[in-house]
Amino acid sequence: MNTADAPYRSLCTDCGISRTDNPKRCGEACQFIKPKYPELETQVHGRARDLSRPDELHFGPFIKMLRAGLKNPSTGAQWTGITTRIGERLLETGAVDAILTMTEDPNDRWKPLPIIIDKASDMAKCRGMRMGYAPLLSLLEPAIAKGYKRMAVIGIPCQVYALRALEKELGLEKLYVIGTPCSDNTTTENFHHFLSLVSSEPDEINYLEFRADYHVEVRFKNGKKKEIPFLQLPLSTLPNDFFPLTCRTCVDYTNVLSDITVGYMGGQGEQWLIIRNERGEELLNLLGDEVRASAPGTAGKRHSAVVGFMKNVERAAGGLPLRKMPNWLRPIVGWLMPKVGPRGLEFARTRVEMKAIETVLHLRREQPAKMASMVPNHIWPLVEPYGIKPSEQEIHKP
Repeated sequence: MNTADAPYRSLCTDCGISRTDNPKRCGEACQFIKPKYPELETQVHGRARDLSRPDELHFGPFIKMLRAGLKNPSTGAQWTGITTRIGERLLETGAVDAILTMTEDPNDRWKPLPIIIDKASDMAKCRGMRMGYAPLLSLLEPAIAKGYKRMAVIGIPCQVYALRALEKELGLEKLYVIGTPCSDNTTTENFHHFLSLVSSEPDEINYLEFRADYHVEVRFKNGKKKEIPFLQLPLSTLPNDFFPLTCRTCVDYTNVLSDITVGYMGGQGEQWLIIRNERGEELLNLLGDEVRASAPGTAGKRHSAVVGFMKNVERAAGGLPLRKMPNWLRPIVGWLMPKVGPRGLEFARTRVEMKAIETVLHLRREQPAKMASMVPNHIWPLVEPYGIKPSEQEIHKP
């Protein structure tokens, strides 16, 4: 596939729908055109998020949340390999005929390449993280044409939203959705530039992970590891368009329309599972005693961290340079943050509120006419504690 296959769309992350036989479906399937979260949450989970229930405002509908990891981690996995192992088990047990997911491009290990997996042994090639846009849902029609009626999809929020919006017309007998959180995606080319800023040997890097302890872990082909505090990252040197407006205005960090979300933010060194419905419970149960699980923890306070982030976003959205912390202070704050900053579920709440603030401020600056259609009403209670309120024209009217 190449970009020539896809009709141009503004505010597009190339989920793949524009590459299908009916690209006009983008109008009803895209989360950046007119999102319908309450409607789709009800369709998928049997109910919309309950704002009176702790954490559903932030994370969407769920049955339970866990801190988890495989007892025997999979070699080459990003964390312990829960997502990949669920895929393997779905195929091993015959629960699905095929899985739509990502592998690596043969010419670039960091570039995601959509793939149809129908053998459990082939899931191993899908382990690890990739960075960039990839038209995963363009594989729906080829998979259905092969006769696959029971499928699973492993995807990021913009892909999962479009999948759910079109689910009823696909004619599938069964669909499982394993979601991963996503924030601030960029092109693979931009990611290579980022790697060059992180290390003088970017071509030797074979693993990179943003961790909930305020560090980025970098591993190299020779086995060397490097841990970089967030505050030491060269983010302020990145070009203004490094992260597109789509990712800066995404309201679905935690992939609320998946059956199970597998991420890291609330895991405190483990993976963070959000089991959202009965299908999500089925997926977790496939792992049996292969997985260790406990209740997620929470510590610290998020308010001051979110306020500091908001002030920088306000400057960036206004075209002003970010305020940079003095170099002598960075190691001190970097040492303190994992000890006194938000941790566990509080860290996850922090990131969700930061993303909500970023959405409102950047959209107001760059696409104010789209505020009412693109910002779901559940975003406003997330930003209200920080003095951000909607005008009458910005409120979404279903």
